[in-house]
This record gives sequence, structure tokens and C-alpha cells, in this order.
Amino acid sequence: MNQLRNIVYLLLVLALLASCVPNKKVLYLQKGDVNKKIVEKDTVVRKHEMVINEYKIQPLDMLNIQFETLSEDNNAFDFLDKLAPQAMGGGGQGNVLALNGIFVNPEGYVAYPVLGKIKVAGLTIFEAEREIGKIAAQYVPDVVVRVRMLNFRFTIMGEVIAGERVLIANNPRLTIMEAIGLAGGLSDLADRSNVKIVRQKGEVAEIVYVNLLEEEFIESPYFYVQQNDVIIVPPLKQRPFRRYFVQNLGILSTTISFAALIITLANNN
Repeated sequence: MNQLRNIVYLLLVLALLASCVPNKKVLYLQKGDVNKKIVEKDTVVRKHEMVINEYKIQPLDMLNIQFETLSEDNNAFDFLDKLAPQAMGGGGQGNVLALNGIFVNPEGYVAYPVLGKIKVAGLTIFEAEREIGKIAAQYVPDVVVRVRMLNFRFTIMGEVIAGERVLIANNPRLTIMEAIGLAGGLSDLADRSNVKIVRQKGEVAEIVYVNLLEEEFIESPYFYVQQNDVIIVPPLKQRPFRRYFVQNLGILSTTISFAALIITLANNN
């Protein structure tokens, strides 16, 4: 019976070792520095050229568009009232009249009763501000336009600590690391070396796999999240082993130990 117990204990130890996840499979953006004893401090170790693609407005985006002016002309305020029927704020110098939100129509335009239709699809946020401001300046002196995204969203699925979810960010320049942070981070059993990204480009869906463990990922065009991205984080092979086999092995060892105890008592009698 002692030999049987020893076998069970040996199996438990092997199971625990097999279910361990080394730091090399957990640490993001590594480059030979995992558990390194001597790491240079207070100095730039390496530099990477980043591929920054400014987000371009798409049809069905929702924008928050604010018009500001320092003019004290009441006619300017009246005009801005027509642009923002749901405006917040009162009169006075520096008055801000803010739209709650306006959709970009399927053709890529935002429509106003006075300014007319303005093509914004394909423009960056700052280009849209200049384009709308150029048209509004024909009616209001010293007008300033501010544009913000209201529905920049992405989906993250798989081994996510906070669970699978659709998230909305106000910042369209969002890295995949920030996206993971917004989702609560990844579990220890997440396979960070094979993260799948589904990216919509018009009527085409691109599928790409990225490795979050490599520092060179900083230079990837997929380092920044795009509108409607779906990020799928698969599990490591240790997941089913740790989640099911180890648990069942514990039950099995308890059962064997209990059976061995019954047999021992029976033999003594």
C-alpha cells in the first residue's frame, strides 16, 4: 500500500510540474531579459521605429463635434444654436455648444441644416476638424471645431481575466497592450505568442496572428487597434491539463488513499 501511495504522490508532483507556466510565456515584449539578473537601469537600452497609422473616420462612426467661438456677436451664438439643437452651456465669451453625438452616414457624410453635408469618412480626426472648421468659418468668425470619437470599439475574447467583452474607448490611437489593460489583462494560461486579430477593411476581413512576447511587435502595424477589431487570445496547452486533469487527479488520489485505508483496516482485522 505504501508503494501505491508513493506512485500517487509521484503522479501529483509530475502533474504540478507539467501544469506550470514559465515566465517566458507570460512576460510581454521580451528580448532576452526574462529573469535576467543584471539589467541596465536609467538608460535607453533599445529603440524601435513605430508604425503609427492615424485612425481614419469610417461610415457609421459616431462623433462628438463641438463648436467654439470667442466672438461676442449674438448672431454667432444664434448660428451655433442651429448647429447644436441639443447644446449644453449658456451665452458669454468662450461659449461651448456641444453635440451629444452625430452619426457618419453610410456614404461617409455628416449633415447639418445650415452647413450641409460634409464628407468626413477617410479623414483623420484632426483633418475632420479642419474641414468642418473651414466650412463653419464662412458663417462664424474665429470658430474652432473639436471632433472626438464616441464609439471606437473593439472585442476581446478568450483567456481574458475580466471575461470576453466589447469595449469602447475615447482614444482612437489605442495600442493592443492598452486594449488588454482595459479588458483587465490576460490570464496566466493565455497563449500570448499566438493572438489572433480579425480586422475589417471595407467588405474584407483580414486574419493575422501576432506574438505579444516579442519586443519587435512594437514595430508591427497591428500594434495599434483599429475600429471593430476582434482580438482572440487562445489558451496554452496547460489550460485543460491544469483545469481538469490536475483537479481530477486530486480526486483520484483521495479515492485511492481512502481505499488503501479501508484495505489496511480490513487486513488488520
